[in-house]
Amino acid sequence: MADTLPPYRYTPELAADIELRWQERWEADGTYEAPNPSGPLADPEAVAGRPRRYVLDMFPYPSGAGLHVGHPFGFISTDVYARYRRTRGDNVLHAMGYDSFGLPAEQYAVRTGAHPRTTTEDNIAIMRRQLRRIGLGHDARRSVATTDVDFYRWTQWIFTRIFESWFDPDADVARPIAELEASFESGERATPDGRVWDELTEGERRAIIDAHRLVYSAEMPVNWCPGLGTVLANEEVTAEGRSDIGNYPVFRRNMRQWVMRITAYADRLLADLDLLDWPEPIKVMQRNWIGRSTGAQVRFASDAGDIEVFTTRPDTLFGATFMVLAPEHPMVDALVPDAWREGTPDRWRRATADGAAAATPREAVAAYRAAASAKTDRERQEDRQKSGVAIGAVATNPVNGEPVPVFIADYVLMGYGTGAIMAVPAGDERDFEFARDYGLPITAIQQPSDEWFAARDLEPTLETATWPEAFVGEGAYVGSANENVDLNGRRTIAEAVALINGWLESIDRGEAAITYRLRDWLFSRQRYWGEPFPIVWDEHGPRALPDSELPVELPEVEDYSPQAHDPDDADSNPVPPLGRVEEWVNVEVDLGDGPRTYRRELNVMPQWAGSCWYELRYLDPTNAERFVDPEVERYWMGPRSPSDSPDASGEGQTVGGVDLYVGGVEHAVLHLLYARFWHKVLFDLGLVSSPEPFHRLVNQGYIQAYAYTDARGQYVEASEVTEVDGEFLFEGQPVNREYGKMGKSLKNMVTPDEMYDAFGADTFRLYELSGGPLESSRPWSTRDVVGMQRFLQRLWRNLVDEDTGELTVVDRPADDETRRLVARTVAGVGEDLDALHANTAIAKLIELNNHLTKAAAPVAREVAEPLVQLLGIVAPHIGEELWAKLGHDTSVVWAPFPMVDEGLLTEDTIELPVQVNGKVRGHITVAADADQATMTAAALAIDNVAAHLEGTEPRKVIIVPGRMVNVVV
Repeated sequence: MADTLPPYRYTPELAADIELRWQERWEADGTYEAPNPSGPLADPEAVAGRPRRYVLDMFPYPSGAGLHVGHPFGFISTDVYARYRRTRGDNVLHAMGYDSFGLPAEQYAVRTGAHPRTTTEDNIAIMRRQLRRIGLGHDARRSVATTDVDFYRWTQWIFTRIFESWFDPDADVARPIAELEASFESGERATPDGRVWDELTEGERRAIIDAHRLVYSAEMPVNWCPGLGTVLANEEVTAEGRSDIGNYPVFRRNMRQWVMRITAYADRLLADLDLLDWPEPIKVMQRNWIGRSTGAQVRFASDAGDIEVFTTRPDTLFGATFMVLAPEHPMVDALVPDAWREGTPDRWRRATADGAAAATPREAVAAYRAAASAKTDRERQEDRQKSGVAIGAVATNPVNGEPVPVFIADYVLMGYGTGAIMAVPAGDERDFEFARDYGLPITAIQQPSDEWFAARDLEPTLETATWPEAFVGEGAYVGSANENVDLNGRRTIAEAVALINGWLESIDRGEAAITYRLRDWLFSRQRYWGEPFPIVWDEHGPRALPDSELPVELPEVEDYSPQAHDPDDADSNPVPPLGRVEEWVNVEVDLGDGPRTYRRELNVMPQWAGSCWYELRYLDPTNAERFVDPEVERYWMGPRSPSDSPDASGEGQTVGGVDLYVGGVEHAVLHLLYARFWHKVLFDLGLVSSPEPFHRLVNQGYIQAYAYTDARGQYVEASEVTEVDGEFLFEGQPVNREYGKMGKSLKNMVTPDEMYDAFGADTFRLYELSGGPLESSRPWSTRDVVGMQRFLQRLWRNLVDEDTGELTVVDRPADDETRRLVARTVAGVGEDLDALHANTAIAKLIELNNHLTKAAAPVAREVAEPLVQLLGIVAPHIGEELWAKLGHDTSVVWAPFPMVDEGLLTEDTIELPVQVNGKVRGHITVAADADQATMTAAALAIDNVAAHLEGTEPRKVIIVPGRMVNVVV
């Protein structure tokens, strides 16, 4: 007869009953509701005297597949930290929302005909249920979705504030555009052509103002995907130059787009990284992405006007023997002549290395541009074989008057510097290879050392024809002088750069400059499922809608797809879905000069828009008058003095912002940079109190899994794979194993729902947390989850009678050994949770519980209560249940962190190993404060030690306090 389980064994069924019951109670009691100091969510008495703590997760995209077990890891980790800080008395704000605009929902709508809002809301409901079932302590009142009209109304409002601002380089801040207009009108600021403001037409004035805005419309090189009918961001293009959705070809071409002037903030974005408690690798990634370079702007004269080049090495100008422009450079068309110059080599005229020489420069440029447009920026820079074509024009080198032929080449990008480079083949390997391939002159400008020549088995010479490569080191300048400036013989680059910059400025041919790798942010998409722009157009350009016209809601459409084209038709043009809704496109509105009809902007904002500010809306989600109340924002995110810092270090964080932000490293240079930019604009305009949105950042690791492929390379169900003698089999056939991501397409996806059913949410939580530090990735193994289930079952059994469900805890004192272990556990868990090391905190709880299990005696209340309090931080449902059984009417969430008797942390006695000549020969137990004479006597009294001494006195006795005794014979 099969054994019958005791009725109160901690089984998955009992766990589910406990978990669902406590989740309902938390919701009914508002357990996790964080009070604001004012406004609809205010409770001033609950706020008074309590430190505030803002804990934030990067919010998820609501996929139709729901969550797999890898997704909640970071959410569970922040939940543990938030629970821990509540036990320390903090007012903790922890909320969850959904980043719900974006292309996947739109693509699904295109395939199925279901409205993106319907599918998005269904997906949010699925994800919300899954997250609630884990027992996350979120303030549900504060949940938002970027697709909520009440949310994106404020996204549009913030956009208009940025649109109505300009960056004042003198003050290094954003200011209202009205101030700029007033300075032109008063004559304080001169117009570009010097005319008086009143003499300009309305269109001319608007053009001047629009050119200064922080958001502007401009022709930009973009990733155009005809197959999808939309422009793609760089991150949406694969390394092969195809769309990550649909795998269509992507082409580079110029189109009019909305752009945000993030480059104006480049220096502040760089400098303020030093104020942030972020992982250094993330800071390095942002610094590299911004890419600040110092050098000079140099102007080369040409028949079509000056060609401006940025170079970090103006000291090498005497060696510049040709120029290269990006194929998209705006001056190319003006520079190209009708015919080739006499003597132009065939190699210069070929758009491809093995192609025929073009009959005219225009033909060569057109062919080369067509080939370049099929490559991504990454491909253009990574291509080993550098290609290019002459455009039939020459420029003049300003230092020596020499003619410099002009080429276009795809390795030069409009997105960096000026989109034009001066090529110095003697000092740059890329230019050297290009010059050799095209037969261009290579002029030495620095003297290589004798060692450099010897290493290449060459006689020292400045005749570069014998050089196998460019000289990229430092040496005395040669061939670098004219009648006004002489660098020859100098060896210091900084000195040479200063000299040449000064001379260039004196003749108006250049000046010292700083440039950035960072480009202004392309901010428009030809899609449907995104925030509509609060912009209308008249004959002079764009105008922002007044606040009274917000929100601009997405209209209903029958077809959600942009007009797709032949995937290979690079010359096709976008037709956004909104352009097909004529009654919405044309709108009558009064913008201050009477009602009239305008045409709405047809593009929508990118998915990044809502995530640029969502952390602010959590603070005040029901406010219909403001995007956030200033007092509420200041309370949660304002700068603080070191005395009220929440940092475990106690050093203080004066910059303000979210106290702890947890999310993936993949957002290092996109979301995190864009959000910092928006926040700084809001700060400059006095709309927020902190200059940075996120003070402390932690990147969680990933939960990874094995996937299996059969002989055809097709993925098979991982759950049905067995291991036999080290070989992996599926339906009896061998399969290959690979390690990496978890996902539906890889057939290795495990859902949280499966874990709730098989083990319970608390077991699932503990398994996720126990695999290592928060920052570390870890493998998933469903078969190993049972280890945490057994721990909870043993702990439950130590405190609860499995037959009756009654508490077995006793009200008598615990023994000294147990009391000391409890004290060490409490102190250690506190240190671990402060450091976000939930894994080691759990290990300490297991150690304590194992001690209680081994004792096989009823557990004393003075042990059970702190154990349950600590358990409630990492496994909240079972913690609540046991806390209630211990007789408490209030939630364990609000139980203060257990006090530690410091006296119990100091041992009365200690055990030390005793070595003889470095080898352990025994142990001694002495008082913790024993002196050296006592420890020496105890060590020498050990029989095994005495035997090794053989009746002689030791040469010396070395005592390392608290660690060991070493007897030297």
